[in-house]
Amino acid sequence: VQLVESGGGMVQPGGSLNLSCAASGFAFSRNFMSWVRQGPGKGPEWVSQINPINGRPDYAEDVKGRFTISRDTVKNMLYLQMTNLKPEDTALYYCARGNKDTAPLGSAFRGRGTQVTVSS
Repeated sequence: VQLVESGGGMVQPGGSLNLSCAASGFAFSRNFMSWVRQGPGKGPEWVSQINPINGRPDYAEDVKGRFTISRDTVKNMLYLQMTNLKPEDTALYYCARGNKDTAPLGSAFRGRGTQVTVSS
């Protein structure tokens, strides 16, 4: 059972990054999947989720309109397209099994994360 994120990096404000998460060992298409981030000195913050039934996305208010979550249930991949990045988006981003309520919890199954740094 594994989640492995990739795609992080350093970008200037206003830039874009595309994150990926490879899932294995569980029924990916049957689970809520989320992106969660943890900024410096902060607790985990839910960013986005995708509904396993209908594929409906949901977003935290401060990323709505800038981030897009998607999935490929054939490849068992979860994605997060991030545009118009702001310094406050700087965080370790990780994918997690669960929804907005469960994914940020310490007990949630998650990957090790990929670092996103937004700085000029």
